[in-house]
Amino acid sequence: MHNITLINGDGIGPEISDAVVKILKASGVEINWDIQTAGEDVIEKEGTPLPDRVIASIKKNKVALKAPVTTPIGKGFRSVNVQLRKTLDLYANLRPCKNLPNVKTRFDNVDIVVVRENTEDLYAGIERQVDENTAESIKIITKSATERICKFAFDYALKNNRKEVACVTKANIMKLSDGLFLDTYREVAQNYPQIKQREILVDNLCMQLVQNPSQFDVLVLPNLYGDIVSDLCAGLIGGLGVAQGANIGLDCAVFEPVHGSAPDIKGQNKANPTALLLSAIEMLKYIDEFAYAEKIEKALFKALESGKTTEDLGGVFGTREFADEVIKNL
Repeated sequence: MHNITLINGDGIGPEISDAVVKILKASGVEINWDIQTAGEDVIEKEGTPLPDRVIASIKKNKVALKAPVTTPIGKGFRSVNVQLRKTLDLYANLRPCKNLPNVKTRFDNVDIVVVRENTEDLYAGIERQVDENTAESIKIITKSATERICKFAFDYALKNNRKEVACVTKANIMKLSDGLFLDTYREVAQNYPQIKQREILVDNLCMQLVQNPSQFDVLVLPNLYGDIVSDLCAGLIGGLGVAQGANIGLDCAVFEPVHGSAPDIKGQNKANPTALLLSAIEMLKYIDEFAYAEKIEKALFKALESGKTTEDLGGVFGTREFADEVIKNL
């Protein structure tokens, strides 16, 4: 029996959480869910979108499945995702991007894993107002954080039989910060002679991704580039609605879909649970439940292949009906 934290989010979060929990239960995998609420819906009662009890639950259970939580744009509270990553030191953002059956895309044979450093770069949030006309952000790149994200990328490549890890920077312009990231990648790469190495500038990468994405395997990037490129790669496989993600630290991990909370369709039984289900499948692999992960993935793919899907993928099913179809395929 696995004890796992479930953050059921807000907006469409509770609906897709219910669907995914139902599918996992039907598969036979034994999970005891520690259900935690976070986001907009708990601020009035607890004064914060991320109560201490949520952090305590994840620290205790070591693994969490998280549905989307709304982040206000330009005002309001800071992203719950960013707070989780910083508080728990979830330094590696893992974004597998692979074509799904019967999901129309411009390219076939896309199978890219984006490994994004999660704790520093411009996202460290060190900013100041210089004067009324000038604001300043400071970009932080450290050797220690770069070493561990590069090691994570190469270890992932070894474990998952990947052939290449490409380092993505803008080291031709930012010679000190991105230069340090690139130099550190080169040092780490020497310990993995069985994995091909590649260096590419982020602008060139973006151009090549929209021309011939199948040439890429694992990408390792600083935080800002990783954020942008991972969404670009999600677009190659059908969009954020089918994009999975994970934030992994030394002793705990949070698995979550990439998309937002879609409050405009909250409670309408329209949301597609595929991205959260794919994240849950990745979570099962993380806790070494590979047989259940494979079983659920096959059931999901069968539903996608049959066209018995939610409206966003051209089907007519609602959230609950789609979950029932996956369960039927189990």
